[in-house]
Amino acid sequence: MTIDQLDQATFAREWGEWHEEHERSLSNPHGFLAVTGLHWLTGEPTRFDDAPGEWVTSDDGVRVVLARDESLFVEGVSVSGVHDFGVIDETKSVMAAFDDAVVEVAKRGGRDVIRPRHPDHELVRNYRGTPTFSPDLTWRVPGRFVAFDSPRSVAVDAAIEGLQHVYEAPGYVEFERLGTTQRLTVFAESDGNFDVLFRDATSGVTTYGATRALTIEAPDLKGRVIIDFNRATNLPCAYTDFATCPLPPVENRLTIAVEAGEKIPYERLTT
Repeated sequence: MTIDQLDQATFAREWGEWHEEHERSLSNPHGFLAVTGLHWLTGEPTRFDDAPGEWVTSDDGVRVVLARDESLFVEGVSVSGVHDFGVIDETKSVMAAFDDAVVEVAKRGGRDVIRPRHPDHELVRNYRGTPTFSPDLTWRVPGRFVAFDSPRSVAVDAAIEGLQHVYEAPGYVEFERLGTTQRLTVFAESDGNFDVLFRDATSGVTTYGATRALTIEAPDLKGRVIIDFNRATNLPCAYTDFATCPLPPVENRLTIAVEAGEKIPYERLTT
């Protein structure tokens, strides 16, 4: 669908429905606002205040040793004593439940980590939504996808210093705005869509300084895409320091001010 085929009323309604669902996901009792700690595992068994058990990592993966009065539910099965999570793939996570909380077991930047998530955490309790620019149809921009000769592995920095993420970039999208040509390197999703991380002239002014993210639907047979900046969102690092979010590749700093999508969260305005 092109910009001309989408009227303002339909656009505003669809954006509102999308935004409500996005807000519900963000404020999930076990979502990122509920994270109470970012704990990097080592070869030394360690107990943390916000999760049961002693946690350790080795070449065989993550292991937890639970005390007699402790247990976890992993994939719906109660486990006690010693439980091996095994080797977890990069960017993947396993959720283990206890009481009304969960603990995320994951690997980020080649290192094993746990992140407990408690629904009574203050970020969840006090969350009042994320401010946004008003939806604007003119920020639903037509563009085109240009494929690289072959996909490239792109390493980007992370919100945590010293950590890097690596993604596959099949190419870039190109669009015209305010008389200039802008380009964004895109990362491949399994469904054929693209992920984009970007900064622009609003970053650190009215929008979160580190990064914003955007999904672009797969191009048509002629390589055409629609880049809807109204759906630009903050990553978890905009709200919590316990996130390992990737930062944009250096070339994804737009020279224009993208006055669309999510703004700086209230949580960062008050700290």
